[in-house]
Amino acid sequence: MRSSLLRRTAFAGILAACALAPAAHATQGYFQPGYDAVQKALASAGAANPETAMTIANNPAGLTALGENAEFGMSLFMPFRGYTATGGTGFVAPGHVTSGWNAFAMPNAAFSQPLDAHSAWGIALYGNGGMNTLYPADVANAACGGGSGVYCAGKAGVNLGQIFISPAYARQFGSVSLGIAPILAIQYFDAEGLAAFSAISSSPGDLTNRGMSYSYGGGLRLGALWSVTPTIRLGLDGSTPVWMTKFSKYQGLFADGGSFDIPASLSAGIAWDALPTLTLMADYRHIFYSDIASIGTPSLYQGVNFGAANAPGFGWHDVDVEAIAAEWRVTPALTLRAGYAHNTNPISSKDVTLNILAPGVVTNELSGGGSYKFGDHSVVDASLLYVPTTTVTGQEVTPGGAIPGHYIKLAMHQWDLTLEYRYMF
Repeated sequence: MRSSLLRRTAFAGILAACALAPAAHATQGYFQPGYDAVQKALASAGAANPETAMTIANNPAGLTALGENAEFGMSLFMPFRGYTATGGTGFVAPGHVTSGWNAFAMPNAAFSQPLDAHSAWGIALYGNGGMNTLYPADVANAACGGGSGVYCAGKAGVNLGQIFISPAYARQFGSVSLGIAPILAIQYFDAEGLAAFSAISSSPGDLTNRGMSYSYGGGLRLGALWSVTPTIRLGLDGSTPVWMTKFSKYQGLFADGGSFDIPASLSAGIAWDALPTLTLMADYRHIFYSDIASIGTPSLYQGVNFGAANAPGFGWHDVDVEAIAAEWRVTPALTLRAGYAHNTNPISSKDVTLNILAPGVVTNELSGGGSYKFGDHSVVDASLLYVPTTTVTGQEVTPGGAIPGHYIKLAMHQWDLTLEYRYMF
């Protein structure tokens, strides 16, 4: 009893520590391609192949397939992003401009425990981010009349992070397991260097340089796992939007007075144990970015000021993700994994001007990793994710209209290294 209490107390401390750490950039828009080393090594595949307690974040029904275990991981995430403006003088700073802030530490933690032979519970802490840039103040810009900066207001950029705490419960009914995971969320946002847009803001004093603003909310994730045969499994997972309070300090930037909900998603997957030592996986995921006004409304200014209902947003489209992966259990101690995912690009050429702030244009993910078991209780997981450079080019468009002959090319590539420790009770 005493050891059980101690391990739960220790894990609660890990969760609290994770909650204090920042979220950072992500890959599929601003969602991550997995929330621990195992999921990232599979490039987000695995909805039908639960292996760790972090299954809470991609299919809570998978809890019934796990024993009691706890995990704590840390990712070193390195996004490299920027833009190139060509074709003479425009409004944004010309030439090749890169964002700073290229390395982030991203923690995660999760715990699972069977309740009886047919049910289990767990809790997970994880995060999203990705609308994140920091451009220097001293970027020369002839359009500024002696000033400087990407948008003529010195240092420019945004920082969005989302932290989720999700308790979960799952129960098995014959060959089918069902899971439910309420989602409690905290998100934070900061923007700098956008004063040039004050004339088209419904609340100019709440547009930029207000410091960090916080919002809170909740949603729900549901999952199902079906063992079709002893070697084939199907998984289905969906989350509602996470309905958030408004960013009060940025009610002059985001639509409907600072509204910024987190989009819903749906995913489905299949896992096939092709050999006793080899599992093949394929997953599909859809993220509903366009349903969130501040994200999905086109960025073109059409007379409705920033912060108002139906105000300009970032113009992001929904994202579809297709992932394939393989897992090879080389020995009882060593497991190797590899995966590939492709997602559609949320940003179109007509929305590049505002998306200098959030150039989430990447579309391909290559991943690999493995696990090594030490004795009966300890496992170390590792993954390396590479996201090749993707670009989107479009004409610069200002509130006064398109600038003839002036083009902006957004570009990004990423690396992600994740290490994790799991303890099997």
